[in-house]
Amino acid sequence: MEIVEVSNYGALPLLSLNHVSLLCRTVWDSVRFYEEVLGFVLIKRPSSFNFNGAWLYNYGIGIHLIENPSIDEFEACMNPLRPINPKDNHISFQCSDIGLVKIKLQEMGMRFVTAVVEERGIKVDQIFFHDPDGYMIEICNCENIPILPLSSCPFKPAGIQVLKKSPANCGFLETEMMESLSMDMMIFSF
Repeated sequence: MEIVEVSNYGALPLLSLNHVSLLCRTVWDSVRFYEEVLGFVLIKRPSSFNFNGAWLYNYGIGIHLIENPSIDEFEACMNPLRPINPKDNHISFQCSDIGLVKIKLQEMGMRFVTAVVEERGIKVDQIFFHDPDGYMIEICNCENIPILPLSSCPFKPAGIQVLKKSPANCGFLETEMMESLSMDMMIFSF
């Protein structure tokens, strides 16, 4: 499979992520979780909707909850002993104090797992846990990893064609970090 960078195709005029929409068994259990654990605020939702739901907002992102208690998918997700798998689909939030997040989750009696991604001395701490409907949440300090467009670095992972041509202006450290990070991400994704 070939991955192609789309920068030369006139990308859509997107501004930012607006919201994530999640199906839930009980809107009010999920509202309580997103308010109390993650600090979201319940906001007005258009009254024209003819189904039960709720909108929450904070950190520049919205979470839209749609109640559907009869979904079969919830049966597998609702097992309280289900393993927390960092490679599962998840929503990730940046934080300013990973230690404080751990303490708060422990005080709330929530199960979570931690992971550390390390790249040449740069560390990213991650915490993973489930919401009431089994959706995976990640809290991290991912801003520690520099974002380097592949088009600006001489190293390109095998099978990736970068269409936008630009001078190779990455330094040695950035090139090495990108090479190792790219390989780790490919391994992590399988």
